[in-house]
Amino acid sequence: MNWVLGILIPFVGTTLGSACVFLMKDKLQPVVQKGLLGFASGVMVAASVWSLLIPAMDMSEGLGRLAFVPAAVGLLLGMVFLLLMDKVIPHLHLNQDTPEGPKKSLKKTTMMVLAVTLHNIPEGMAVGVVFAGVLNANNQITMAGAMVLALGIAIQNFPEGAVVSLPLKSEGQSKGRAFLSGMLSGIVEPILPYLLAFAAGAMLYVVVEELIPEASEGEHSDIGTIGFAIGFVIMMVLDVALG
Repeated sequence: MNWVLGILIPFVGTTLGSACVFLMKDKLQPVVQKGLLGFASGVMVAASVWSLLIPAMDMSEGLGRLAFVPAAVGLLLGMVFLLLMDKVIPHLHLNQDTPEGPKKSLKKTTMMVLAVTLHNIPEGMAVGVVFAGVLNANNQITMAGAMVLALGIAIQNFPEGAVVSLPLKSEGQSKGRAFLSGMLSGIVEPILPYLLAFAAGAMLYVVVEELIPEASEGEHSDIGTIGFAIGFVIMMVLDVALG
């Protein structure tokens, strides 16, 4: 039943991060927010490379010089998928006043939750696909490697849960409701190589399109960069040392 635990680990990370709403004041300080966004970006990029793209290429060794094809195709399809989701789902990003996607008469807090839920789709896909590979006895994916990915996503989900729940509280929601909204946003987090790279592409899209730009806005952008480096190194060490 290790795979059940592994699939639930990222959700636990989001839940713990959302629980910060009970410990912190109304507003998340910009310097803390940028550090958390940068950290999450670093973890996601490292996870995309070591836990998804490299295994996808290793599985395709039989293609010889074309071993990169599944990884390249999957990555691009994953980015296109998230791009389309961005266009069809109404959502509102942190510190933004203008919603993205089709115009709908939804509450601001609802669209903020939708934005983070959208981000969590590729993470859930990544964990699900990796554990599916373990269950199918794929030699390129070990249970240890799958658990490392789940742990890395959980680490990344902790600051993401905090970044969701705290702004919701500042928008007028009660602590309990803000916590619940943040927690629920994490519920969603030859074919296998394409699916691994697809998940990587979707995760990288989130990093490049949303997390890094938000971490680089205004003052304290260096904190976001430092957070990125720390997150990337931690995920790399976990994957190489334990995977």
